[in-house]
Parts: sequence; structure tokens; C-alpha cells
Amino acid sequence: MPDRKNQYQRFVLLGLILLLSVIIFKQLHPYLGGFLGAFTLFILLRGFMIKLVEKYHWKKGLSASVIVLGTTIFILIPLTGFGFLAADTISGISIDPAQIMRSMREFSENIDERFGITLFTPENLSFVPRAGSSIMQTLVSGVSSMVINSIIAIFLLYFMLASYQSLERATNEMLPFSHENKHILREETKSIIQANAIGIPVVAITQGILAYVGYLSFGVSNPLVYAVLVACTTIIPVVGTSLVWAPIGISALAQGDIVKGILLLSYGLLIIGGSDTILRFVLQKRLANIHPLITFFGVIMGLAMFGFWGIIFGPLLISLLLLFFNMYRHDFIPGSTAQPRITTKEGGKSGLLFRKRKVK
Repeated sequence: MPDRKNQYQRFVLLGLILLLSVIIFKQLHPYLGGFLGAFTLFILLRGFMIKLVEKYHWKKGLSASVIVLGTTIFILIPLTGFGFLAADTISGISIDPAQIMRSMREFSENIDERFGITLFTPENLSFVPRAGSSIMQTLVSGVSSMVINSIIAIFLLYFMLASYQSLERATNEMLPFSHENKHILREETKSIIQANAIGIPVVAITQGILAYVGYLSFGVSNPLVYAVLVACTTIIPVVGTSLVWAPIGISALAQGDIVKGILLLSYGLLIIGGSDTILRFVLQKRLANIHPLITFFGVIMGLAMFGFWGIIFGPLLISLLLLFFNMYRHDFIPGSTAQPRITTKEGGKSGLLFRKRKVK
């Protein structure tokens, strides 16, 4: 009887925790980016906090303050500044629906005359006026949201760092896994977050610089504008930067400058697009071997769910699902060859999705 009563109380308590969590999540959903940003920064900076406190014997409050100050100066302010630069660059582009429709109609007529292909009709150009206002509204709301969530991330990061020991202890107590699986979960989460938090900015900056140098050399007007747009589109799966360099090259071809158009398309495909493949391959070997499909579907899902931070947490969610699936196979299915890891192997380096168990 006492056991049944304790079990009843346990489920009631878990139900209340779940109910309140859902209510709080629903109300704080607009600020989810700040929470995710703080968690990302905590994972990246936890090692510095431990070193300051446990090796150099600094006070926790002082250590957390120094780390938060450095993070604000060297990470959040540049990140927010890049957001404003991108917004200012895009907003500086004159969006006149009538002019855009006229240019697209002329472009379509040139293609039709040269190749006999009809690209646009008055019917499928009707989206242009709505798209212009929608882009501006999304831009303004996105920048304001980034500023608010950056401030939230700063405050949360301080308290997470200052109480890192109790936070980790509580997390370990709540996770319903074996000690080994808890360790693997920490490794996998850290590996995926580091790979995306470090890899994405490196790829974006590199491709932006390559785009700027190329467009400046080829005499493209407003090369800085297009370079910023290239850097922004690196987070879009598959098509990515081709959304910028392909229209520029095609536009040159349509205007009759065949050589320039071919050079621009070749530069975009081989240099800008090729650098993406090379950089991601190198970073995967250095940081985490994330499967391209995980990144592709994770970014699509993450951007819709979490906004900017979805480029990190979208792939993380899919990876965790696969990780839990592998843990279940490894622990509960006799004879399974699954290893409870996705992006890492023992020792912290990248590994395969499935590996055979070692024979004892």
C-alpha cells in the first residue's frame, strides 16, 4: 500500500512538473532563442569556467563575470553587429515592386528571345508586391528579436556559469540513463554544438570574403552587398550561396555579356560553392562527423522552430533522436551491433554511426 501511494504521488508530481513546464514554455517561446544561445555559450565556455575556479581558485561570481564580459565583447556584440549589417545591407536594397516586375519581365523576354523559354508570366509575378513588404517586416522583427534574445542570453549565461556544479549535478540526477550513456550524451551534445557554433561562422566568413574578392575583381556593382548576402545564405541547406551567385551570373548572360556571365557562374560554383564543401569536410574531421542529411533536415526544421539558433539545435535534435535509438538497440536488443554514438567515438574524435561491439 505505501508503495502504491508513493508511486501515485510520484506520477502526480511529474504531471504537475510537465504541466507547468508546458505553460512556461508557451509563454516564453518568443525568447527561446535567448535560452538556446545561453545553453550554447555555456557548453562552449564551461571549460574556461572550470579552469578559472578549480585551477586558478577564482571566485565563481568573478569568473562568471569575466567570462560573460568577454563573451559579450568578442561574441555577442560582433554577432549582433553582423545582424545589423546584414539588415542594413538588405534594407538598403531598393525594393520597388513595379521596378522589380518590369526588370523580371524584361529578363524573361530576353531569355524567351534567345532560348525560346518563358520564365515568367503576369500571373506568376503577382507575388512580388507581397514579397517586398513581407521581407521588410521579417527583417525588422528579426533584428529586434536578436537584440532582445542576446540580452537574455547574457543574463542566463552568468547564472548558468556561476552555478555550473549544481546545474550539472541536477542534470545528471534527472537523466534516466546509465553512467556510461550519460557520459556519451554529454560528449555528443558538446561535439554537435561545437561543430555548428564554430563551423558555421567560419564557413560564412570565408565564403563572404571569397565572394567580395571575386565580385570586386569582376567589376560587379555593390560587391560588399552581395558578399554579405552570400555569408547570410550559407546557413540554407543545399542551395545556399547559389541563391546569390547564380542570379548574378545569369543576369550577366541575359544582358549579352557571355564571357563575364560564364566567369561569374564558374567562380560561384567552383570557388564559392567549392570552398563550402572543402571547409565542411575539414571541420567535420576536426570537430564532429555530422552526416549531411542530419545537417540538411536539421537546419530546415531548426530555423522554423527556433529561428537563428535553429542552425545549431535543429541538427542536435535529430542527432539526439538517432543517439537514443542507438542506445536502445545497444542496451535492450540482444546481438545488436549498434554503438550508442552518432558523431563521436571513444576518445572524443569523430566516428561512424554504427560500429561493432568489442569482443570481451
